[in-house]
Amino acid sequence: MKLSDNAIKILEKRYLKRDKAGNCTETPEQMFRRVADTIASGDLKFGKTKEQVKNLSDIFYETITNLYFMPNSPTLMNAGRELGQLAACFVLPVEDSLVSIFETIKNTAIIHQSGGGTGFSFSRLRPKNSVVRSTMGVSSGPVSFMDVFNAATEAVKQGGTRRGANMGILRVDHPDILDFINCKSDNNKLNNFNISVAITDKFMEAYFNNADYELINPQNNQVTGRLSAKEVFDLIVDKAWQNGEPGVVFIDKMNYDNPTPKIGQIESTNPCGEVPLLPYEACNLGSINLGKMVNNGDVDWKLLEKTTRTAMRFLDNVIVVNNYPLPQIEQMVNNNRKIGLGIMGWADMLMKLEIPYDSEEGINLAGKVMEFIDYISKTESVKLSKERGRFVNFKDSIYDSDKYLYNKYKDKSFGIVSPEQWAKLDEDIKRYGLRNATTTCIAPTGTISMIAGASGGIEPLFGLVFSRLILDKTNMLEVNPIFENYMKSNSLYSQELMSEIAAQGSVLHIDNIPDKVKRIFVTAHDISPYWHVKMQAAFQLHTDNAVSKTVNFVEQATREDIKNTYILAYKNNLKGITVYRNNSRQFQPMNLEVKKEENTIKIKPADEPEEYNPSGEIKKVKCPECGNTIEMAEGCFICLNCGYSGCS
Repeated sequence: MKLSDNAIKILEKRYLKRDKAGNCTETPEQMFRRVADTIASGDLKFGKTKEQVKNLSDIFYETITNLYFMPNSPTLMNAGRELGQLAACFVLPVEDSLVSIFETIKNTAIIHQSGGGTGFSFSRLRPKNSVVRSTMGVSSGPVSFMDVFNAATEAVKQGGTRRGANMGILRVDHPDILDFINCKSDNNKLNNFNISVAITDKFMEAYFNNADYELINPQNNQVTGRLSAKEVFDLIVDKAWQNGEPGVVFIDKMNYDNPTPKIGQIESTNPCGEVPLLPYEACNLGSINLGKMVNNGDVDWKLLEKTTRTAMRFLDNVIVVNNYPLPQIEQMVNNNRKIGLGIMGWADMLMKLEIPYDSEEGINLAGKVMEFIDYISKTESVKLSKERGRFVNFKDSIYDSDKYLYNKYKDKSFGIVSPEQWAKLDEDIKRYGLRNATTTCIAPTGTISMIAGASGGIEPLFGLVFSRLILDKTNMLEVNPIFENYMKSNSLYSQELMSEIAAQGSVLHIDNIPDKVKRIFVTAHDISPYWHVKMQAAFQLHTDNAVSKTVNFVEQATREDIKNTYILAYKNNLKGITVYRNNSRQFQPMNLEVKKEENTIKIKPADEPEEYNPSGEIKKVKCPECGNTIEMAEGCFICLNCGYSGCS
């Protein structure tokens, strides 16, 4: 195995078995063998011999130790151990009664203790100041109950290794939506929650028409008032500009792809937003390391197919051997068998192939790769269905129809799978069924990508060199090895140059770096929001669930920049989007070494007047967009090189 020092540190801190004194009692190799043996044992339930199970375990072990594929953290931590809870994410219902709310809080604590994260929709709760008939008092509303969930989460340590994470969602037409949008304005509030507004198509239609929209009381479905869609949308944007929250989920788009609409409507997602789930559903995740799927300057399609098929069998077996925290969850999972096979190392693949992230070539390759994984994962799910049976709720699902996949993809091919192949797959599904209601999603892959030495999810690199704050506030220095190897092989490497890059993270504004290097090795802040969204859209097209992706903005970004990104996301059929403006929170997990200089350019909020002060002190600064050196008065400036403008 070739694990980095950082990977070994993470495994020792969080994943490896320990004795009562806290000493590690297994090696990384032993941990991966423990996981492989446990997951392979699921085949015993389908009549396989011990020898066949041993062979399958060897395949799983080889796939993981070669860093081709990595399951989600709970599987690595808990497989083959007493806890045995292997799923990463759950959604629990929050019904409109005190008994139901506190039952859900209890179930949340159980899930967090077992190593999972939870998502909730608070949209069924009556708005604040509604009369509670049983006591003739008044309701305190969804946001107040979120505080109770947050406090309960704080009190529970996940399996001794992970702090609980929650997603809180409220529909945009809930009467308390303004309170919800503002609930994380204070960075010290609801720290165990990510929050997102569930935006409907009806709301977006009102926004585009500059119209009001209706607020609906979920208790009786009556209209309680109207708000300006533009004003609400602008408030969401303003808060996201301030600290990244709330995010947005396009709830109607999620339900359009809901595989089992007769079973229920999707109301919420897991904490990072990539898995829309029905109440009491769980999803187990795993990711293919695309950086390892490159050979001789091209995508290794054979290895990618083999890894996809192995990963699908692995994840279906996770469902078989999992020890579920609640009986309701076990029933829902076994009835739908949702799998979330995704990717990591996308930026690594692009760099190895010398393809810029922010390019049409990069977008096209993204579509091809995900189209291929989508197709192979479903052909393997058909094969599993032949062997083990279709998922229980297959009847009346979206797949229980003629030419579902063909109609969905016939005009949206990236050229890797033909319409005829989709039509043939539809026929196979009709004949043999499908084992899994979903097969694909793209997670952020935080620590598992660090274990694999891969870039996270589909994100570009945050920096070519940066420090990452993890776990017990330990700083770990991350240096991208692909960049280092490229620079050395092209006789561009020097210690002085690496030190200069470490100060900024990016090479974009460094003199004497060839343009080709600047195009290939772009970082998150080098890439315009347009390309962030287009990349997410390319992957979303062939992803059953959703895509976890953050659009990174420079600190100087405006509210208008964020607003335009949200609109672009909606028009590109994304299921949700998260934005983050650099340094908009006191704490952020990844930081460049560079310190903010006193003369850093700051753009005024869009709703504040711009002033020009020609008599102010002249400062020489670099344009944050193109790096051109410009003179700036204390007031405003415009870069004559690229047209970028701003105010101090």
